[in-house]
Amino acid sequence: MDTTCDTLILGAGAAGLMCAIEAAKRGRRVLVLERAERIGKKILISGGGRCNFTNRHATADNFISVNPHFVKSALARYTPTDFISLIAKHRIGYHEKKLGQLFCDRSANDIIQMLENECRAAGVTIQTNIRVREVTRSDTFIVRTEASTFRSSALVVATGGLSVPKMGATSFGYDLAKQFGLTVQTPRPALVPFVFSDLDRNRWCDLAGVSTEVVASVRGRPEGFREKMLFTHRGLSGPAILQISSYWHGKEPIQIDLAPDRELCAEFKQRGYSETARWKNVLREALPQRLAKRWTELHPLMGSSTGDLADGERKIHRWTIVPQGTEGFAKAEVTAGGVDTSELSSRTMESQRVAGLFVIGEVVDVTGQLGGFNFQWAWASGFCAGQAV
Repeated sequence: MDTTCDTLILGAGAAGLMCAIEAAKRGRRVLVLERAERIGKKILISGGGRCNFTNRHATADNFISVNPHFVKSALARYTPTDFISLIAKHRIGYHEKKLGQLFCDRSANDIIQMLENECRAAGVTIQTNIRVREVTRSDTFIVRTEASTFRSSALVVATGGLSVPKMGATSFGYDLAKQFGLTVQTPRPALVPFVFSDLDRNRWCDLAGVSTEVVASVRGRPEGFREKMLFTHRGLSGPAILQISSYWHGKEPIQIDLAPDRELCAEFKQRGYSETARWKNVLREALPQRLAKRWTELHPLMGSSTGDLADGERKIHRWTIVPQGTEGFAKAEVTAGGVDTSELSSRTMESQRVAGLFVIGEVVDVTGQLGGFNFQWAWASGFCAGQAV
């Protein structure tokens, strides 16, 4: 079977569906091909099943890219307020958890249903369970599967990254970009837990389940993130760690303030510092008890001098670890790296090299912080491409 359309979109995730809706509203004949058996599988599992669909405060500062300015045009053209208006149109209840993070009141399936309804109203055709075998280009783009051939003057790559391979993630988008001569920044796991070195695993992993508020920082993000940190059986997780993981390139030490805003020396001196036991009492007030106990075992206060106290406090505020690695793409929420933004128009997402080729969403070298920013990039980049295809 041979099918011709105006706009052919590979991938029915957040970015691909938004692009399809906008293109079809402009009168384009739009066909979306999805590898999985249903659309929006990553949307369904996001936000604990409630989909953190955007963040009210999204700006370029919330994104990582070789070119940090690339996102500005798309974020300005399609804002969180625009997506909130779409949510309101479909009467989907939502709430703000913290720091501008917006979640569905009921289920992420409400977002899927909304996107399906918008696609249907605009006349978008979606085919699922499609395995693309080959993509070529002559006067048009030609996409071949086992059973069909699709032709289109515009091809949109919205195939996502490598995160969560059990949901069907593959390198297809990156491979396709390279086939057409586009540069790809090496993909790596982002928003992902750390794995301890053997030494640190022996010291800390029996604290699995212990959670505490910290400030985590790394070179490239010296101001750090103040969020919860969680000890696991293999290393560290929790929002603070996931945030900082996106800025970690595999070798740099991670610095963690275990007692933000606490002046431990001053608190100790208020109690008198003639007994080391009183230092332990201060730590029990500043840290979870299991962590405080382990810390004093590994970092005993050698004496009661001002120098010893200052050194003890410094170690608490500047706990430094060098992870052995991360939990990889299997546990990563998103993929950092991707198609180099220098290859694309920041206004339309069209390739600078190949006319009619558009790249959007996670497959681009744009990675949002935790908290709804990656969805906002998907909506914004999809909208921009949909206005241009």
